Amino acid sequence: MPHTQNARFSSRQIAVLMVVLCSYLMIVLDISIVITALPRIRQTFDMSTASLSWMQNAYTLAFGGLLLLGARAGDILGRRHMFIVGLGLFTAASLLVAVAQNAPFLLTARALQGVGAAILAPSTLALLLTNFAEGHQRTRAIAYYGAVAGMGASVGLLLGGVLTQWLSWRVGFLINVPIGIALIWAARQCIGETVLQAGKFDVTGAVLSTLGMSTLVYGIVRSAMSGWSDSITVASVSGGLLLLTFFIIQEARAHQPILPLRLLTHRTRAGAYAARMLFLGGMIGFWFFTTQYLQEVLGFTASEAGMAFLPTTLVNFAIALAVPRLTLRFGNARLLVAGLGVALIGMIWLSGVNAHSHYLTAVALPMMLIGLGQGACLSPLTNAGMTDVDPRDAGAGSGMVNVAHQLGGSLGLGILTVVFAHGEASNISAPGISAGISAAFVGSSVMLGLALMCVVVLIIKPAITTSKVQVDRS
Repeated sequence: MPHTQNARFSSRQIAVLMVVLCSYLMIVLDISIVITALPRIRQTFDMSTASLSWMQNAYTLAFGGLLLLGARAGDILGRRHMFIVGLGLFTAASLLVAVAQNAPFLLTARALQGVGAAILAPSTLALLLTNFAEGHQRTRAIAYYGAVAGMGASVGLLLGGVLTQWLSWRVGFLINVPIGIALIWAARQCIGETVLQAGKFDVTGAVLSTLGMSTLVYGIVRSAMSGWSDSITVASVSGGLLLLTFFIIQEARAHQPILPLRLLTHRTRAGAYAARMLFLGGMIGFWFFTTQYLQEVLGFTASEAGMAFLPTTLVNFAIALAVPRLTLRFGNARLLVAGLGVALIGMIWLSGVNAHSHYLTAVALPMMLIGLGQGACLSPLTNAGMTDVDPRDAGAGSGMVNVAHQLGGSLGLGILTVVFAHGEASNISAPGISAGISAAFVGSSVMLGLALMCVVVLIIKPAITTSKVQVDRS
C-alpha cells in the first residue's frame, strides 16, 4: 500500500531520529531529575518556595526567551551546526550546576543550561521537519518525539529520586556530561547539514523578549513575598509588559524578525500556541508542587516520590505511542479536546488533596488521568502549531512551538507560586503546605480549562465550519 510505504523510515532517517530523540531525551531527563531533587536542593541552599521556583524559571526563561533566536541561528548557520553547539553548551552548563556551591551560582548555571537548550531544541524539531515527509511519516516521527517526553519523565523521576536519596542530587546533572559528549560525536557522524539561508540576526528582538518575560515573571514571583502594592513588584510587572510591547513593535518593523508575525495570523496555529502556553502553565504546577506534597506532606523519600509519579508517566508514555493511530481515527482536533478534558478532570480531582489524603485515591488515580491527558495532548498541539507553516519559516515555527511550551511553563509557575503563597496557612506545617498546594492545583485547573476553551473556539469551530463548507460545495 502506498500509504504504508510512505510511512517507512530509511536507515538514514532512523539514524537521524535516534540522535534527535536522544538529545531531546537528555533535556527531558534533566527537567524530570530536577523535580524529585527540588526538596533536597531547597535544603542544601536554604531556599523558600518562591526562591526555589527560580530553579525552574531561570532555566525556562532563558530557554523560552532565546528559542526564536536559536531557531533563526539554525536557519542561517545550519541546523546541524547549531544542534552541536547547543549540545556542547548544555553539557558544560550541566557540569557547572553539579558543582555549584551557592544559590546564585546554581541559578546562573541553570540559566546557562537554558541558553544551551534554546539553541538545541529548535534544531531538533526542525531536523525532524526537514528529514521526514509531511503526512503519516512526519506524524510518526513527532509522536516518537512526544513519547520520549513520557519515557524520559518516567526514567528521570525514578533516576532523580534514587540518585538524590542514595548519592546526591548533583549526580543527576553529572550524567549529562558523558551523554552529551556521545551525542555530539553521533551528530557529526549521522546528521547532514541543512541548506543555509541568507539573513541577519534580530538581536534586538531576542533581548526584548527575554528581558520582558524575565522582568514580568520576576514581578509576579516577587508579589508572593512582597505583595502587589510593593513598588518593585509594580515596576517589574509594568516594565515587563512594556518591554514585550516593544518586542511586538520591533518584530513588526524588523526586516528579518525572529518571530515572523505571520505565524500568529493563522487561526489554528494561534489557538495551538495559546493552548500550549496555558496547558504547560497548568502542568508545570502539577510537577513542581506534587513532588513537594509527596515528600513534605506525605513523608515520601526522594526515591519513593519518583516511583509515585509512575501512574502519570507510564500512562503518558503508553498514550503518546498510540497517538498516530488515534489521530488517524479521530482527527487531531478531537483528540486534543479529549486529552484536555481528561487532564482537566484529573487536575480538579487532585486539587482536593490535604494533609490527611491517601496516596492511592487522592493522588495516584487523578495522576493517571493527568498522564493520559498529557500524552494525548502534546503531539496534537505540536501538529496544530506547525499547520501550514511555510518551509522558509520551519525554524521559526518550531521555535514558536517551544517558546509557547517554555514561557507558558515559566509564566504559569510564577502565577501558581503566588496562588500557593496566598493559599498556604501562616504556620509552616503539613496542613499549611497542603493548603497552599491545593490552591495551586485549583489554579492549574483554571489554566487547563482556559486551554480547552482556546482549542474549542480557535481550532475545533473553524475545522467544523470548513467541513460544512466543503460538504455544501460537493
